[in-house]
Amino acid sequence: MTVVLAIDQGTSGTKAMVVDAEGTVHSVVELPVRPVYLAGGGVEQDPTELLESVLAAGRAAVAEAGLPLDCVTLANQGETVLAWDPRTGEPLSRAIVWQDSRSADVCAALAPYADLVAHRTGLVLDPYFSAPKMRWLRDRVTGDGVVTTSDSWLLHRLTGEFVTDAATASRSLLVDLDTVRWAPELLECFGLADEALPRIADCDELVGETTAFGRPVPVGGLVVDQQAALLAQGCLTPGEAKCTFGTGAFLLANTGTTPFRSRAGLSASVAWRVRGETAYCLDGQVPTAASAVRWLQDLGLLAGAGELDSVAAADAQGVLCVPALAGLSAPWWAPEATATLTGMTLSTTAGHLVRAVLDGIAAQVAELVDCAGTDIGAPVRRLRADGGLTRSRVLMQAVADLLQLPVDVYPSAHATALGAVGFARAATTPGLPLDRAVVDWTPSTSYTPRMSADRAAGFRDRWRRALGHTVRDKENA
Repeated sequence: MTVVLAIDQGTSGTKAMVVDAEGTVHSVVELPVRPVYLAGGGVEQDPTELLESVLAAGRAAVAEAGLPLDCVTLANQGETVLAWDPRTGEPLSRAIVWQDSRSADVCAALAPYADLVAHRTGLVLDPYFSAPKMRWLRDRVTGDGVVTTSDSWLLHRLTGEFVTDAATASRSLLVDLDTVRWAPELLECFGLADEALPRIADCDELVGETTAFGRPVPVGGLVVDQQAALLAQGCLTPGEAKCTFGTGAFLLANTGTTPFRSRAGLSASVAWRVRGETAYCLDGQVPTAASAVRWLQDLGLLAGAGELDSVAAADAQGVLCVPALAGLSAPWWAPEATATLTGMTLSTTAGHLVRAVLDGIAAQVAELVDCAGTDIGAPVRRLRADGGLTRSRVLMQAVADLLQLPVDVYPSAHATALGAVGFARAATTPGLPLDRAVVDWTPSTSYTPRMSADRAAGFRDRWRRALGHTVRDKENA
């Protein structure tokens, strides 16, 4: 086993932690990074801020731990892209965040290829994924340099290599799901056939070396953030599922080693490629979870996420929220959708509105879990949960109530980083089984349904009707 510096570069912050061979966390350093939300669906970040946060957080974590490193690993945002100069490593554009929907016109123009894209990639033709944003950057910002996901740029700055991992690449709309290789037909479709693309590495591969955190240290065990959390929570068997409640809420369900296409509107992608074998997963996304809470905070309805449970009313008193503040992803795929609040009266309070937003997040997660069960052919029996919003007992109880399932909360706020540690251990210890590379855990809290099945079904029916007023009929739009 090895001492690992795990860096989780996320949408709202960068986290660095040093974990030893026994799974003991010796240091955790978190630095905020704040996306800029623009009119017209734009969401951007300053690439320099992302890099500086990775370096500063990593160096501080190493200094605090005081241990010699054996490996550095990076978990990344997934579908966030930027243009950059491969000679100097300097960014040539802002980072276009996964939430950005300005490439909807790119997808609309490619609508005749939607079935082809879905069949080859397992994904839906939607601005959420990387390729439409890459094309948008080329059309609107610059034709210079290379255009890649943010992990490739960060890894280049750390190691000088030009690489991404199999899980991240599978989120691009440019990779064949069966072969896990860049697909020329898809590159041609998006007008990206002449682009230089990074090498696709396995998740248990050492890809280079860095001196950014002291003496030279191997870099490897690369993975996209949500798949890292899937591993951390031990979802190694088909049908096991987790939901990460972060900036958005992300449901992933393991589907085994056979490439899988969703019939229920979810995405299908690579979970990881380890020991020469590819595992796959289904996933669905709630674009705004913690970002919806931040919106409530910006409106002055609460001071911060720590107040959610004290401010939220025990019952929303008929107020319903569809929190589509950045559109809707799976299974509706309506990037143009906007949020709605209905059922308000003069007696509606801030507490009712906060509760309605939390119930709306829980309702979206429940829809995604149902879709996963439909695809897998058996209902999900239990949901594992991680992320900052799991600290809200009101939200977690709402999820258990609307799902009518137990919800087990991961005991650490660092699931993504700890999942990356698992892949780093696999990279540095050939022959180590993946289940033994994972840090052991038991739930910190488990929630069981308190709401009756009839009441839960009634709420979900009412919420779906509210949703119907939010999502435009795409065929008639």
